[in-house]
Amino acid sequence: MRMVDLIEKKRDGGELSKPEIDFIIQGYTKGTIPDYQMSAFAMAVFFKDMTASERADMTMAMVESGETIDLSAIEGIKVDKHSTGGVGDTTTLVLAPLVAALDIPVAKMSGRGLGHTGGTIDKLESIKGFHVEVTKDEFIDLVNRDKIAVIGQTGNLTPADKKLYALRDVTGTVNSIPLIASSIMSKKIAAGSDAIVLDVKTGSGAFMKTEEDAYKLAHTMVSIGNSVGRKTVAIISDMSQPLGFAVGNAIEVKEAIDTLKGVGPKDLTELVLTLGSHMVCLAKKAKSEEEARKKLIEVIKNGKAIEKFKLFITNQGGDASVVDNTDKLPQAAYKIDISAKKDGFVSEIVADEVGTAAMLLGAGRATKEDTIDLAVGIMLRKKVGDKVEKGEPIATLYSNKKDVEEVTSKIYNSITISDKAEIPKLIHGIVTK
Repeated sequence: MRMVDLIEKKRDGGELSKPEIDFIIQGYTKGTIPDYQMSAFAMAVFFKDMTASERADMTMAMVESGETIDLSAIEGIKVDKHSTGGVGDTTTLVLAPLVAALDIPVAKMSGRGLGHTGGTIDKLESIKGFHVEVTKDEFIDLVNRDKIAVIGQTGNLTPADKKLYALRDVTGTVNSIPLIASSIMSKKIAAGSDAIVLDVKTGSGAFMKTEEDAYKLAHTMVSIGNSVGRKTVAIISDMSQPLGFAVGNAIEVKEAIDTLKGVGPKDLTELVLTLGSHMVCLAKKAKSEEEARKKLIEVIKNGKAIEKFKLFITNQGGDASVVDNTDKLPQAAYKIDISAKKDGFVSEIVADEVGTAAMLLGAGRATKEDTIDLAVGIMLRKKVGDKVEKGEPIATLYSNKKDVEEVTSKIYNSITISDKAEIPKLIHGIVTK
């Protein structure tokens, strides 16, 4: 087999066989296929797409390029959740203990974030003492005993994806449905879950800006998951404005705690219940979404969800007393209100601009080497559709520096106040096949 022949075959719209795709991925991982040929292949895929079987074969080839996590020692059906990203996306912090409170094993592998704010691990490390450095045996024991644990991503999970993603980033081939889908699904499948719930975002703060593209990606990922033996469901959810009110790290942890206590933002609570009900159904702990939702609401009301969160924090070295005293979370030196310049209704909050503003405060990383300030961030005071009066706070900056002129300007530019406003739909749809 020659790489040039396979590039030409895909360039001309041909369908690659599994051995041909394996040859490409194995060769690129080992370094026998150079970047310039892989770039040409990625561009050919970008323009000519892939068939359903090619996408599944590509995904599994990337899974097999490195380690896979064996979770067979964990009792029960392991259901994983993945979000395609967003601003103020606190769902994992709420979902994991909420689902675990129904005796469903949540064996979560998470990473550190590049972008607007930290990843799930960064957020959890806002809690003093919390760590993810546990052995695989400890991880499995914790999930078997208490149904929940979070571990850092292993260095050799899907190495082909790491190489290919870095290459796509500099060759104009990031925005390709088959390449995005195989990248996401390879990591989820390698992480060892039995079933997967996908939260596919759409809107200004999402990777998929249009609903049409979000549906395409969702259908592709669901097709890949189901075809390789992982029951997969995708929820299309709105990211035209930030989810919840908090955009940061410590302040998102506080918002997650509030949500687990039943007093969180309506949109975050609704999304968590939607995603969670599908996780419960896939774990075969309920026969319908309605039954699953009732069970989730019940463990919020009776306190089992927040108690599970406390146990999870304690098990991984954290100070669980933050749940009852959130002032123990990292605190910013300054809290600066940004006030509305006129009366009206909030008609738009550009999610990615708010995210960028949070990053300017120090809440996120531009490079892997950057240090995150866990205390800083932005707390929205209004959501799209809310009435606002001139002089009323529309956002509060949590900052460790006095000079926030650039951030303030960005917030004003991202929030539009008009004479009328329409509340955006949170759940756009569900894809099951």
